[in-house]
Parts: sequence; structure tokens; C-alpha cells
Amino acid sequence: MFKKVIYIFVFLISALNFGQNFTKHTVAKGETIVSIAQKYKVTPYDIYKLNPDSQNGIKENSVLLIPGSIPHSVSTSNSQKPTTSNKISTYDVVAGDTKYNIAKKFGVSVEELEIQNPEIKGNLPLGFSLKIKSGIAMPAVPKVISDIEKPQGNANNLLEYTVKHGETLYSLTHLFNLSEASLIGLNPDLKDGVKEGMVLKVPANLSFTKETKNGLKDLSLSISNQQKKQLVLFLPFNASKIQNDSVTSVSERLKKDKFLNMTLDFYSGALMAIDSAKVIGMNIDVKIYDSEETKNTTSALSIISSSDFANTDAVIGPFYQVNVEKVAGALESQNIPVISPLSKDEGKSFNNLYQSMPQNDAIKNAMFNYMHSKNANIIAVVDSKKMAIKQYLQDYQKDVKLVGINDKGGFVADSIKKYFVKNKMNYVILASEKTGVIFTVTNTMQSAMKDYQVQLVILEPNETLDFEEIALSRLTKLKMAYPSASKENETEEAQQFAVAYKKKNRIFPNQYAIRGFDLTFDTMLRLSQGQTFEDSINANASEQIESKFDYAKKLSGGYANNGIYILYYDEDLTIKQAQ
Repeated sequence: MFKKVIYIFVFLISALNFGQNFTKHTVAKGETIVSIAQKYKVTPYDIYKLNPDSQNGIKENSVLLIPGSIPHSVSTSNSQKPTTSNKISTYDVVAGDTKYNIAKKFGVSVEELEIQNPEIKGNLPLGFSLKIKSGIAMPAVPKVISDIEKPQGNANNLLEYTVKHGETLYSLTHLFNLSEASLIGLNPDLKDGVKEGMVLKVPANLSFTKETKNGLKDLSLSISNQQKKQLVLFLPFNASKIQNDSVTSVSERLKKDKFLNMTLDFYSGALMAIDSAKVIGMNIDVKIYDSEETKNTTSALSIISSSDFANTDAVIGPFYQVNVEKVAGALESQNIPVISPLSKDEGKSFNNLYQSMPQNDAIKNAMFNYMHSKNANIIAVVDSKKMAIKQYLQDYQKDVKLVGINDKGGFVADSIKKYFVKNKMNYVILASEKTGVIFTVTNTMQSAMKDYQVQLVILEPNETLDFEEIALSRLTKLKMAYPSASKENETEEAQQFAVAYKKKNRIFPNQYAIRGFDLTFDTMLRLSQGQTFEDSINANASEQIESKFDYAKKLSGGYANNGIYILYYDEDLTIKQAQ
């Protein structure tokens, strides 16, 4: 477990220290982490992040790296610029660096790196200043698709296109809307792989205009870099709480603190988004602040009051709804968009507040809009414990036929059957977690399938359905449908993301990591459209790996995301998208 803790902190270090200056401190006799932190006006947690081994104690004459002040900034255009003196560039090694990734970053081989720096032929010392010959520093970020001039034409009704840095066969087929076979047929050299600088032949009717699929726009095809944008993330690391906790070790906290783990997962996804933005050349600076949150308090307001937010174009966070509302209120007069990343709660409205998670009633409404679009007959079996759903149906879905369940969990199967209508789809909403009720409803529906069109529906997650006692085949036969704010994505693009994430983090991404990527990347894309964030919201819906972003203006002020999927269990045991 200790190795895992070190890895997590190394991961945080390597991400947060892009562009960060630090000082080397040689430990004197009698010094402690606390006294050193006080000397440099940082927290012990900041020192632990750069020096994970110091959690086991420090020794006289050992060398520590002391970070600069928080917040940390990340620029997608140049995340860590080498400093150059005459013909030599220098780079200071930070935790998490390897010879391989440094060599790759500067476009040299590991052997060349060692020849230029004989001191690293054994280990790679933390904080060591590498010397690298100029001319092989990190290449400039290439122009993005929207900035590409129209390819040059030729006499054969084809155009010539020069492959840019970072482009792959997959991205090129997506860009040109051609199959791999068609693109390789025009360019046989592609069989040997895509190489930067290759000149490809593509159809003359090629257009670089924005593409829309299923009403969703691919924002990566219309990036504008004319003006640098600034994005701020308020993430609840709660560093001071960890620093002041003398009883609970970091490893114990990581075992027990679900909120911290969720934060780290979200953050790891956000970092993947920042890396992706860098690859495609988005001109954005990203600042990350520790929002130090509890359910009712946050340091975000003091950060806003003590920092310059005049050039901030959008803010993601904090996590708790009450805190994100405080930030929105503080920045409303400057009309800075504040995006709530995870909360589904309905709270106070502000003109600059964007709820990126679809709210619970909106999710239910999407399911009913889908059912009504099918001109269907809708029946609901509602448990006495599901009063919120019953109230919602009575208030907003008055055409639904309600079947009640008594306090003992029983009801008569015929009470469902009597509502079935022939020549229409009969949707049966199941709002109960009682195994007996589930069996009665599903048995009744299966027996009716020879005479009626029936489909099972749930409006919210139901843990009982996950038990082995409820066979999956029972749910797939009835094609159980449900609304969801996210969907599983098995496309090649999603698989590539998962592989890249695992390569960087040693585990596959969970829902919070993917959410961190989706929201951060979508926000950065919208800031890079040559218009305001709000104008982009009003103009286009979009989709990332597992989330859809289809914001609508609320009557009370601000925006809410109505990007909701209707999914169902198919008989081939897969989950498919109905809408």
C-alpha cells in the first residue's frame, strides 16, 4: 500500500509542477518538515508532494525540493518550457520523471541524454539540472485543424495534405470522413505507418467545416487560437487538513477518504484533458487551486479575493453545490462562467452558473419524453417507500396509470394487466427494490408478451436488480430501459483513451476519472471556439467519452445540462442506446 501512496503523490507532483520553480534545501541538524515548511512559507503537504520519501522521516544533509507557492499553473501551449542559455537548454528533474520520457520530450535518445549528462548514467537524481543541446528542445505545438490552410489541389481532382505532429491513421480517417482502406488506397505509403510531414492525397471535395453527428458537434474541428484563454479549476485536495492530521497517515486517509479518492480520480482525468489540449494545440492556461472544501465551507472565496481573476474565462468547481454557488455569486458581476462538475442538486440560480450534471428531475423527464415520443401507454408500479417518485408522477406525469403496493409489498398481477393496451408499446415503470415485487412485475410482463408489446423501465438505479437472484436474461428479454447522465463507450476512440490513461496511471479510468476528462476537455474546447463560453453553449451540443453536454438556459437564471442518454438492455446481453 505504501508504494501505492508514493505513486499517487508522484503522480500529483509530476502534474502540478509543470512550469513550477522550486528550491533545493539541504536539511540541517534538528530541522523538521514543519520547521522547513515554515521557513519557506509552504505547507508540509507541499514538501511531501515533491519528496514522497520524506514521509518516513528526513536525515541531516539530505536534499529536499521546496515548491513554489500554490496555485500551480499549467499552460497547454507550453507546459514546461526549457530555459536556454547560448546553445544549451536546461531541465530540472521532478518526481515521476524517467530518462525515457525526458528524452522523448526533448526529441533525443536516452543514450544522447546520458552522453550530455554523464552524472545520470546510474540513477536519475531528483532536482538534477539536465543540460540538453539547443535545437532539440520540445517541439512547438503544431497548428490545429481549424488553422490549417486549405490543402493544395492537383490535376487529378485530389488535394495534398501534410500530416501534422500527433496525427494518427484513426484521426485522419475521422478528419477526412474516409475509411482506412480508402485512405490507404490513395496513399499506399500509409501501410508503413503515419509519419509527420507525409504528403497525403485526399479527395478534392474535402471540407474542414464543422461536422455534426446526431445533433452533436465535434468541437475539436473548429478550434481558434487567436486569443489565449484561462481556465481555473477548484479541486478539494484539502492539503491543510492532511498536513494538520498528526494521527491519520496519508496511506490510511487514502484507504478511508472516499472524497479524496474521488478528487484524485477526477483530477487525473482533468490532467489527461490538459495533455490532450496540448497535443492539439489549444491556447489555454490552466490554474489549479486547492478549494479546501467541506460540505458548507471552502477557501475558494478567499482565493478569489486575493487573486486576479480579471483574465479568467471559466471556472470548474468547487465540488459541493453550496460552495460552487458561493463562487458563482462572487464572480457573477464579472460574468465569469462557473461550472458545477458533479452535483445534481437544485440550488440557488446565478446567471453565470452552469450545472454540468443533469439534475434528477431532468433525467426522469428525458425518459418520459422518450416514451411519449413513441405514443406509448405508461404504467407505473410504485413502492410505498418511493414517495418521491410517486409525487413526481402525480405532479408532472398525470397520464401515467399508477399501481400501488401495500405495506407488506404485495399487489395483484391483474392490476397491471388491466392497463395494457394492444397495438401500442406498454411501458411498465418499476419503482421498487423488493425482490418479490420485481418477480411479480417481470413475470406478468413476460406472460403478456404474446399478446402485448411491453418494455420494462426504471427511473433510477436499483441495487436489487444487480443481485444474482434476478437473472440478467429476465431484464434483457424485457429490454429494460433507463435514463442515464453517462453511457459506456466501447468505440476505438474510447479504448485508446483507456489505454493511454492506464499507461500513465497504471489502472483503467473509473467514472470520476472519465468525468474529469470529459468536463475539462469539453470546457477547454468551448473556450477555444473563437466565441464566448456562453455563445458556444447556446450554439452547440457536444459529446465526449461518456458524457453529453447539451445545456439549456433556465428560467431562473444560469444553465443546466440536459445531455441525457436513454439506454436499454438488449437480448445479446449488451447495453445499447435508444436515444
